[in-house]
Amino acid sequence: MSSFHLLKLLNLTLLISLISAMDSATDDQGPIVPTTPLVTFLETIQETAFKTFGPINFEPKVYVDLSLKFDLATVKRAFDGLPGAETGRFRVRILMAEDLERVDPVDYVDDPDGFLVKVVHPGVRGFGLEVHSIWKNLSRKVSGRVLEHPELHTLLPLKYPVVVPGSRGLLASKMYKTAKGIVLNLISLIDTYGYVLNGARAYYTNRSQPPLLSSMVVEVYKQTNDTELVKIALPALIKEHKFWNSGIHNVTIEDANGTTHNLSRYYAMWNQPRPESSTIDKETADKLSTESEKIHLYRELASTAESGWDFSTRWMKNTSDLRTLSTTTILPVDLNAYVLKMELDIAFLANVLGESSHALHFTRASKARKNAMDVIFWNEEKGQWFDYWLNASSMSKGVYKWDVLGQNQDIFASNFIPIWVQLFNSDEARVEKVTQSLESSGLLHAAGIATSLKNSSQQWDFPNGWAPLQHMIVEGLVRSGSKEAGLLAKDIAIRWIRTNYATYKSSKAMHEKYDVSKCGEFGGGGEYKPQTGFGWSNGVVLAFLEEFGWPEDLNHIASDQNQIEENGPGVRKLLCLNKEDRQVRL
Repeated sequence: MSSFHLLKLLNLTLLISLISAMDSATDDQGPIVPTTPLVTFLETIQETAFKTFGPINFEPKVYVDLSLKFDLATVKRAFDGLPGAETGRFRVRILMAEDLERVDPVDYVDDPDGFLVKVVHPGVRGFGLEVHSIWKNLSRKVSGRVLEHPELHTLLPLKYPVVVPGSRGLLASKMYKTAKGIVLNLISLIDTYGYVLNGARAYYTNRSQPPLLSSMVVEVYKQTNDTELVKIALPALIKEHKFWNSGIHNVTIEDANGTTHNLSRYYAMWNQPRPESSTIDKETADKLSTESEKIHLYRELASTAESGWDFSTRWMKNTSDLRTLSTTTILPVDLNAYVLKMELDIAFLANVLGESSHALHFTRASKARKNAMDVIFWNEEKGQWFDYWLNASSMSKGVYKWDVLGQNQDIFASNFIPIWVQLFNSDEARVEKVTQSLESSGLLHAAGIATSLKNSSQQWDFPNGWAPLQHMIVEGLVRSGSKEAGLLAKDIAIRWIRTNYATYKSSKAMHEKYDVSKCGEFGGGGEYKPQTGFGWSNGVVLAFLEEFGWPEDLNHIASDQNQIEENGPGVRKLLCLNKEDRQVRL
């Protein structure tokens, strides 16, 4: 954009605090990572814009993603000099400079060799090629300006081009160099900060994201046999593992037999409003009566963002009140499955390099965590793993005592994520139980797996379905080798492909999330507008097409493009409301 109408000021005084957030954290437990002067200033810009323009269509993240054309002191003086009693404008020529640039992926080709060889249906193959072509539009590189003057940008200076989250779809598209570059960017964050940040922005340095880098490294290695990548990755992965298994992220719990186990939790190193959502967080906390309560809520909001599930009734004591978030007191099933997968991955990669001591250490760690998950999370009767809610009254000398009542027996898609991990999907009896439990869970719908059973208006609840959850559960069921589990996996994948296809044809876009209650609708809810693009949706639909293919005689999807175009608004009915859709299998 060429200009940015930002502020109409009425007697506003700019107050920039350079005091570390640590100084105001005396009544909240845990470390705090200080913010930067630039982020603090941009939060003030965000707050002013909110007061000026109001909450309608307000996108707070836009403001903390702005870059400066001049040094911070100069920009602050310009901002301070705006008239107090008159209408003022703070223009892009003073404030904003581009920090990301479009770049063509070095390994993109229009129709790569070996692409979706199992997809015979011409209409579906054409769809796959269109999704593949979107990678060109999602590829960016950090501008040279950021590399030269990082102090003027909240974007961190990443070396390699980036793609909006892409799952294994980049590998399905044979874009191995691009995938490797993304992995190297994430490794560089671990080298600098000790963990993969929640995003590549200065205001995300106080929290991680779910630890899935090891899986990315393993998948790239299996496609490329790139041992040099493994040599670079292994020390970083060991460092990331330590982050999740020490300090505030580590929890010790004693089972009914007196045996202690160590599991991981989300716990952001932050107890102030999230900069990217500062105005929203302050509004959420506004009705709390004490500053201590607000600080606690801010910690929970940031920790829930660290989980990726921001937001869901999964984390709330009162499912209708976001202020009752309690993420830091929950041992999450999926997080511990990811850490278990990391342990297995590190052992595998260590063996690739012949580092037997590391391989042995992390094999032992994986067995201990698997045992802990069996004891703390697994419910034999229900055939699911349940999150465990910690009770402070059961803690003595830093150790919690396990109580069966601590299992949260509400049903979420996360309850089935452990089936993705080899130690679980290789257990035939367990796979049978999990398959039956998923079939009867109420999560399976016309267009895929719902995130939860509760429609709360939060984006990680019903009726939304998210591509990564579909992928992990389907992949786990397929890897089990069970015929029943494989049929269920294929059924889910077909539903998911179909809704992606139908929504793409009607909206001309791939979406961040989908409404699984009906085919051909994208999802909603949450604190920001639904996003299009979208890397992980693209990646998962390509991965499913690569895994399962699409025969020419499978008529769930129409292939007559003229008929589709003639139907216009009725395209979803054409693509979705057929006999197969109405006769839901489960």
